[in-house]
Amino acid sequence: MRTVVELEGIRVAHGERTVLDVPVLGVRQGELLAVMGPNGSGKSTLLRVIGLLQAPTAGAVRFRGALVTAHDGLVVRRRMASVFQDPLLAAATVFDNVALGLRFRRIDGRRIRARVDVWLDRFSIAHLGLRQARTLSGGEAQRAALARALVVEPELLLLDEPFSALDQPTREDLMNDLGRILGEERTTTVLVTHDRAEAMVLGDRVGVLMNGRLLQVDEAAQVFRGPISEEVARFVGVETILDCRVLESAGDLSILDAGGQRVQVAQPADPGEWVRLCLRPEDVTLFPGAPKGAGASPFNRLPARVERIVRAGAHVRVVVDCGFQLVAMVTHREVEDLGLHEGALVTAHFKATAPHLLRHG
Repeated sequence: MRTVVELEGIRVAHGERTVLDVPVLGVRQGELLAVMGPNGSGKSTLLRVIGLLQAPTAGAVRFRGALVTAHDGLVVRRRMASVFQDPLLAAATVFDNVALGLRFRRIDGRRIRARVDVWLDRFSIAHLGLRQARTLSGGEAQRAALARALVVEPELLLLDEPFSALDQPTREDLMNDLGRILGEERTTTVLVTHDRAEAMVLGDRVGVLMNGRLLQVDEAAQVFRGPISEEVARFVGVETILDCRVLESAGDLSILDAGGQRVQVAQPADPGEWVRLCLRPEDVTLFPGAPKGAGASPFNRLPARVERIVRAGAHVRVVVDCGFQLVAMVTHREVEDLGLHEGALVTAHFKATAPHLLRHG
């Protein structure tokens, strides 16, 4: 697949300290690549290098296959657009802010009006066109900033934590609208974020950046369901990570000893091998009482006792002991309906396809 921008041997150093080390990275035509990592991991530095706003200490940036030099950097940069956490709107009307890039490009006035009107409408702010931009709410201002970026039809859109200053409902509405618009336009986009929900919702591919290094870049589902290391697994939301010994294996089904429990995992492994089982909390379902039913089943059914209940926003984390510590994510309503409390006896269910195995070494 064609790439819009490629990084080769990129290194950024501040004195003796390397803050970014990316041997190779390509952004494909029409995709949204979401790069996530904790604060200080190098995300903004990576975006500045891609956007030609910061020269790397070493390495090369290619745009549409051509090496970008200091001489042509400004010309290439004009083929991109950026949106930051702060919308950076001028002291002018919303319409004039969205039109800014088109006026810089000396587009005819009638064409400017037509294109701006389209993008104001697509971001549901057409009724705000004559408002002073600096009177807008945070969500409205970010919609104006995104419209200003997309109205120029950039070949590459760069998004630096664009939702982080917004409240939850506003953030979710804007994420959904932006995801729909970018999908319709097939605008090649790089998003950097510390929020895995943003990466999961928006990313076609996801990269995990830790300490300046891209530890994994893959299709979004693969990164979240099949992290390549414990470090990546913990960052993408895996809460149960357990060393297990493989007891039996037949084809793609393995039986593990997990804290004294026999656990089925739909992944091949060698009998006697030690592996690390990774299980996401949303893949675990809790039922009251002891396990019911017997015989072959695609589910693991483990007797457990509730150790701890932790409320976390819209959901509740329930930590249970089933020979090993297991974390489940449930709703507040489920806590009531299931009668969950510390010490309650429950059955933890999860499919054999839910866990992911990491090899030691």
